[in-house]
Amino acid sequence: MFRRDYIVRMIEDMTAMVAKVFTLKQERKTTEALWEIDELLNRHFRLNSRLLNSLSVEDIIDMFRLGGVIESDKLQGVARLLKEEGSIYRSNENYEAALFREMKALHLYLSADLHGADRSLLQMTREIDELISIVEAYRLPAKTERLLLTYLEGMGRYSKAEDSLYRLIEQGEDVEAEGAGLYERLLLKAPEELERGGLPLEEVRDGQQEWSRMATAAKAANHL
Repeated sequence: MFRRDYIVRMIEDMTAMVAKVFTLKQERKTTEALWEIDELLNRHFRLNSRLLNSLSVEDIIDMFRLGGVIESDKLQGVARLLKEEGSIYRSNENYEAALFREMKALHLYLSADLHGADRSLLQMTREIDELISIVEAYRLPAKTERLLLTYLEGMGRYSKAEDSLYRLIEQGEDVEAEGAGLYERLLLKAPEELERGGLPLEEVRDGQQEWSRMATAAKAANHL
């Protein structure tokens, strides 16, 4: 009961905050808009913006670990506030500060989703999609890209998941096992489901063969 009441209050406060920040952004009242974020961070999470932005994503996630379990709904609440803070900087044309917060927010959202956050509470899927769209022109940290790969596969966006896999390769990440596992799982899907995911069965088969060739070539190169 306590948890549900807390979540309800968090949602209500965030809904009111987003509306207020929207108005403040239109009025170009950047300081006041940022203060609204800070006030809500303190009220619900005993955090402030300076601390939040100085911590790594791993440290932030650990703060919401209770008895070995991630408090995923709280984590998505923090991600929502970081995203909103990023939008304030973006509206003020401070794109570097905005992108820093948006990438961090995306990682926290994806972690929250991985640990079972309720996607309906704060329209998490929509928020994640917006962040993906914002950062798509930039290289994500490999740790975030790995989470994104898992998320996209879980959402049935198979073509996008494959793109994520190849972005990891471009970063020099060792994803041989992840790639093999992805194609094996996709081959268990119904052809209609693969079509909906943007990766028809024939393309999955071709992808698996290409992946096997790449893995064999990489092993041979490592033994030279």
